[in-house]
Amino acid sequence: MPLPPLLDALWSELESARSLVLKEVEGLSQAQADWQPRATDWSVGEIIHHLTLAEVGTGKLTSKLLKDAGAAARPFPADLGPPRPLPVPAEPAEAPPGVRPEHGHAVDRLIADMKAARDRSRQTFERLAAVDPRPLTWRHPRLGELDLAQWWQLQAWHDGDHLEQLRSVKATPGFPAR
Repeated sequence: MPLPPLLDALWSELESARSLVLKEVEGLSQAQADWQPRATDWSVGEIIHHLTLAEVGTGKLTSKLLKDAGAAARPFPADLGPPRPLPVPAEPAEAPPGVRPEHGHAVDRLIADMKAARDRSRQTFERLAAVDPRPLTWRHPRLGELDLAQWWQLQAWHDGDHLEQLRSVKATPGFPAR
């Protein structure tokens, strides 16, 4: 299904960021996925798990807001421009409980789950394409009130932010060769 221009642009942004993440993690061994630079640092596997949990959460939020809006939702405006600017966090923060990763999952399962979450997100985007995302809002714990377009914009930014973290872990001395 073709998406309205705003959602098509957001989808392209999501796909671009995700393809870079997947390029970094595909082919890693379990030892590489589980390795942590320090006990307090996330492993590559934990980063993958966190990104998947965050995307699933954004999908569930979208479904909830769409369901709550029901027939009262306004149709997607044909001339809707880009979302309001995203107030990107200046400092890293601890992940909220619902998106805290677990250590030690099989790397192949983590990657498969990440890809499956993206497939479900596409279905969610197709449902979102029928309504105006601006009045459908939810408060982010650090960024304040965000509409659904901004939540998905945040997801793309989030992948890019953790991409740098992935690269940093892999570049740390002691990262396993295999």
